[in-house]
Amino acid sequence: MGIIVEPGDPREPENRALIEAAQTQMRALFPADENHLLSPEALHAPDVRFFVAREYDTTLGCGALAQRQGYGEVKAMYVVPFARGQGVGRRILARLELEARHLDLPCLRLETGDALAEAIGLYEAEGFARRGAFGDYAETGSSVFMEKRLD
Repeated sequence: MGIIVEPGDPREPENRALIEAAQTQMRALFPADENHLLSPEALHAPDVRFFVAREYDTTLGCGALAQRQGYGEVKAMYVVPFARGQGVGRRILARLELEARHLDLPCLRLETGDALAEAIGLYEAEGFARRGAFGDYAETGSSVFMEKRLD
């Protein structure tokens, strides 16, 4: 596959639709108070880097890196259903890690849901380990918190 992961604007219609598809999936899987979704406008904030994976002119997925005090947080990871299992998520995650290293962040952290076994498997395969809640998150019945050291 000739997949390219490049910076994108989450407010553009095609990217907004991708974010909305991801959020629709999360709302179907988890209670509202356990969803930590960011709007396209929030994903365009100065402290967030948003990336889109494409093959030719087809958008396959997205992911974002939010700069936090002392770490980078992986946000808005999503791959369209027909492209899953083809390495798209791995490429997006690699691009987020490259950006975090460029910003001299010591680690990446993320929050995901326990119903997302494939995502958890990807994160574990890429060196993330489970940890406790961080930042403004609280322990919930469905949240899985993970971290990968970069230093």
